[in-house]
Order: sequence, then structure tokens, then C-alpha cells
Amino acid sequence: MRERYRKYRFLFEELVKRDFTRKYKRTYLGIIWSMIAPLMQLLVMALIFTRFFGRDTPHFIIYLFSGNLVFSFFSAATNAGMTALESNASIFSKVNVPKYLFLLSRNVESIINFLLTLVIYFIFVAGNGLPFTWKFFLLIYPIVTLTLLNIGFGLILSAAHIFFKDIQYLYTIFVQLLMYLSAIFYTVEDMAYRWFLLNPVFCHITYFREVVIQGIVPSWELHGLCLGYSALFLFIGALLYYKNNYKFLFYI
Repeated sequence: MRERYRKYRFLFEELVKRDFTRKYKRTYLGIIWSMIAPLMQLLVMALIFTRFFGRDTPHFIIYLFSGNLVFSFFSAATNAGMTALESNASIFSKVNVPKYLFLLSRNVESIINFLLTLVIYFIFVAGNGLPFTWKFFLLIYPIVTLTLLNIGFGLILSAAHIFFKDIQYLYTIFVQLLMYLSAIFYTVEDMAYRWFLLNPVFCHITYFREVVIQGIVPSWELHGLCLGYSALFLFIGALLYYKNNYKFLFYI
């Protein structure tokens, strides 16, 4: 594994640099846009939903920001990953390289953007008067599992996009529906909570909210769900890549 990493390290680093350069080419603010976009979304959501949903919700801005932060990371990473194979077809059709490298390079870009926004999130948390405790270190867990979930989803989407171009339009609709089912701007009643746990993104949002807002250690069930969903989609994605590795060349 280590030898394989060393072999393709240079290619991977160049892919990451290229993706960053391409995304922010001819922009004045560059990567700062990655922090401005979620903040603008938060501002709009706060103006619209605080009046209707935030009256009885403690620390509603942080509640809202937590949901928006996690969901934006998921949405950005999976959408970027969906076209990872197609946009790099000119490379892997000529050179035999691991095709998952293209997806991983897209995820590195999304992770960096997420971490930058996370800094802004913590500033909001401090400004809202919420105490920083040792439990905040637990947030490393959902960040890791969410990253794995994004990679798993990306593997599935990028493989499907090679065979079915319509997947990009279907996924846009799916993401919209998933956003409304992730309880970003509203609270979930106890009876409906179990159903919402079927949504892996909601599980990660809930983990953030329990640690940051409620100041508690999430249950073992929530830990298991975050890891279980990530492992499941990562396995399915890896299996699709393994079974269709050579078929990709005939459909690009």
C-alpha cells in the first residue's frame, strides 16, 4: 500500500493543485469564496426561518449553521466527485492509473473548504456564548465518517455518471429532497426522530448539534450509524469501481 502511494503521490498532488487552480482561476477572492458562500446561505436562512422556527429553539443560529455546514460539505463533495471520472477521461484512457485518485483529489478540495468554514463556525459558536469543552474533540469522529461517506457516494455517482448521463439531473433533485429531510432549519419531534435516522446526513448533523449545542456525548447508536452508513456506501462504491474498472474505458 505504501509503495502504491509513493508511486502515484506526484500525480495525486498535481491533481489537487490543478483542481484548486481551475476552480478559482480569474477570481479576485479565490478560496475565500468557499467561506463566503455558506455564510451567505446562513444569512438568508436565518432571515427567513428564525421568525418561524427559531423562537423556541435554543441557539437557533448555531443549530442552523450546524446543519448548513454539514450538508454543504456533503453536497459540494458529492457533486464534485460525480464528474471526477468523466472530466479526467483524457488521462486514464491513455495512462493506466488508479481511477479513484481523481475522486480523492476532488474530495481533498472539499475537505479544505469545509475546514476553512469550520473555523468560521467556531467563531459563531464563541460569539453565541456556547462553552468550548473537551467534547469538541469528538467532532473529529463525524468529520472523518462524513468524509468517508462523501467518498463512498462520490465513487457510486462517478461510476453511474459514466454509464448514465442523466444521473446529474436526478442527483440535483435528490439533493434538494435530502436537504429538506435533513432538518437543517426545523426541529424533529421524538416520534419522527427514528425515521430521520435513516438519513446519514441527518445523523452527522445531529452529532454536531449534540456536542456543540447540548454539550453531551452522542449515543453509541449515533456513533454506530455514522460509521455504518459510511462503511456501507464506501463498500458499494469501491465494489462498483472494482467491477467496472475496464468498462469505464468503453463508455467515456
